[in-house]
Amino acid sequence: MTNKKDTNLYMNLQVFTKEIRLDDGRSITLETGKLAKQANGSVVVKMGGTMLLATVVAAKDAKEGIDFLPLTVDYREKFTSSGKIPGGFIKREGRPSDDEILTMRLVDRVLRPLFPKDFHAEVQVMIGVYSYDGESMPDSLAGLAASAAIAITDIPFKGPMSEVRVARINGEFKVNPTWNELKDADMDIMVGATAESVVMVEGEMEECSEQEMLDAIKFAHDIIKVQVQAQVEFAAEVGKSEPKREYNHEDADAELEAKIKSDLYDKIYEIAKISDDKQLRAEKFDALLEEYKANFSEEELEEKEGLIKKYFSSTKKEAVRQLLLNEGIRLDGRGPKDIRPIWSEVDYLPGTHGSAVFTRGETQSLTSITLGSSLDADRVDSILEEYEKKFYLHYIFPPFSTGEARPIRGTSRREIGHGNLAERALKKMLPEDNSYTIRVVSEILESNGSSSMATVCAGTLALMDAGIQMKKPVSGIAMGLITDQESGKWTVLSDILGDEDHLGDMDFKVTGTRDGLTACQMDIKVAGLSHEILEKALLQAKDGRLHIMDEMMKTISEPNKTMKPNAPQIVTMRVPGDFIGAIIGPGGKIIQEMQAQTGTNISIAEDGDEGIVEIAGVGNEGIEAAVKRIKEITFLPEVGEVYDGKVVAVKPFGAFVEIKPGTEGLVHISELEWHRVNDVEDVVKVGDSMQVKFIERDAKTGKMRLSRKALLPRPERKSKEN
Repeated sequence: MTNKKDTNLYMNLQVFTKEIRLDDGRSITLETGKLAKQANGSVVVKMGGTMLLATVVAAKDAKEGIDFLPLTVDYREKFTSSGKIPGGFIKREGRPSDDEILTMRLVDRVLRPLFPKDFHAEVQVMIGVYSYDGESMPDSLAGLAASAAIAITDIPFKGPMSEVRVARINGEFKVNPTWNELKDADMDIMVGATAESVVMVEGEMEECSEQEMLDAIKFAHDIIKVQVQAQVEFAAEVGKSEPKREYNHEDADAELEAKIKSDLYDKIYEIAKISDDKQLRAEKFDALLEEYKANFSEEELEEKEGLIKKYFSSTKKEAVRQLLLNEGIRLDGRGPKDIRPIWSEVDYLPGTHGSAVFTRGETQSLTSITLGSSLDADRVDSILEEYEKKFYLHYIFPPFSTGEARPIRGTSRREIGHGNLAERALKKMLPEDNSYTIRVVSEILESNGSSSMATVCAGTLALMDAGIQMKKPVSGIAMGLITDQESGKWTVLSDILGDEDHLGDMDFKVTGTRDGLTACQMDIKVAGLSHEILEKALLQAKDGRLHIMDEMMKTISEPNKTMKPNAPQIVTMRVPGDFIGAIIGPGGKIIQEMQAQTGTNISIAEDGDEGIVEIAGVGNEGIEAAVKRIKEITFLPEVGEVYDGKVVAVKPFGAFVEIKPGTEGLVHISELEWHRVNDVEDVVKVGDSMQVKFIERDAKTGKMRLSRKALLPRPERKSKEN
């Protein structure tokens, strides 16, 4: 029962709502003022029966010594939102799934560049899915929810922004499709943007053209503009977003900044102009900085060393960018469109089912293939669906790949994101009739930019080496961008270095076959990226991809016709559904014995009234033995057929004959001979072999009735005279 005080408290709530109408009649609702009011900002986003709660809290000030934005984005799908209990032994949500981490990354990549560069207070954005209706996919709403929660606060933010999913279904673009609709899509991309410009794109597609990609991005941006305007109006109604909080998170010394730029710009420019490898170039920059620091006393360094490093870094960034814009010279001496030298090799690891080394410049991937059965599939349990992945790619980025020594604390979000991009790039080109579970592992042994794209190239080569009959090979390239707002100059870079990613304004990864795109991932660091620049980047990427493809094909031009000798063979059988229990046996006893005796892995899946039995093993002998055993268990004798049998028991009324292991029937005493038999053992004994005919199945018991007599010559009838 609600008391009067509680009722008044509810009535005093200031609840604000805003509806966003989609062109197809669906709507998205923003609501604040009812839940999580102690957070700086909290917004409930509802579409259909799917509901997300996004909250944001920003510290009042930055921690001492922090010179970056400590932003944390957390996204969690509550199992209770769809009426499910978590699988496994522990019945509570644990560490985030890969899909949840990927959604966190999508939101983070759009939010992060929209905070002021000199804002260093800790910011935590938490997004929870509290209701899922089986239709409206929650990850499509996560970016909108996060942005709306920030937009209604006084936290400094150059938004709002929003994210939408665009799918192409039967040739038509659709925004935020349902899970079932997405299964029929040949393009699936997530786009994040402000009203002015696109900030992030990520997705997969079935060999679409560059123009089709541009059309999809434009379609998404038009929808995002509407959602951004709705947030602006929503924040104005709430009335707490202005003025923004004041902060001072960085020390500044304009005189020192000007002096460092005056003293070192030309020297940095000359170092950048000389073509060196990554480590030698870094050593020269470090030596120049140390030489310059020697001009300061210990007291001055104690006070100003942080600023000296900061201004040296900003001067270096400016010099490298101007070298590219003015002279078209990159840090390693290449021109804007040039691709680094490439070499590759397959069948490098003899113990694997397929392997490849792909090296482009100072970036190297060693990739291996492992083939397994359905038992090796990756089982995914989410609020959307429970399903099995039979193709998955793991990307590993050890610290030695960049010459660093640092602790390894599990799989990073970056590794999950890069692996997912490469997996999406390759999976559409796998054969439709593939019966294997395929695990691809890419370990980055050297890294200086574009390691995820090296993974795509190495993955293609390794799959072809393993004998997987890919529809078409896939290559990938990372594109960069350098712009100058004052002069209006800009340059698109092919196959970017790690430093060019750090110093540049765009990281655009593109993968595809010779005939079209299969995946992409784009992050923009500057506002106002024009359609012209985006189109230029895509077309230049195509030229680069085709060049890389040509180099790959020099190593292996088509998939091997046969698999490695140590690769498993897989045989699939269909059996009547009634026999599934017999094959498994009580407590799995029968199937476990078969696996142990034959050295195979056996799995069974139901398909309507049938069972699909998959037998996997190395070598034919074990597989053939398993097939034989299963055929014996699922043996269905037919009336009228003749079988070789063995007498297993003798009774006064007849003999029991086994025609297959576990399948026996009765030869009645009257069916042993044409003449009268007084004693069964006068004709047969236990252990005797004989042929029998299946004459009928007993109508009451269902047991087989067999006959020996039916196969013997029938004696001639004697005449009455005789």
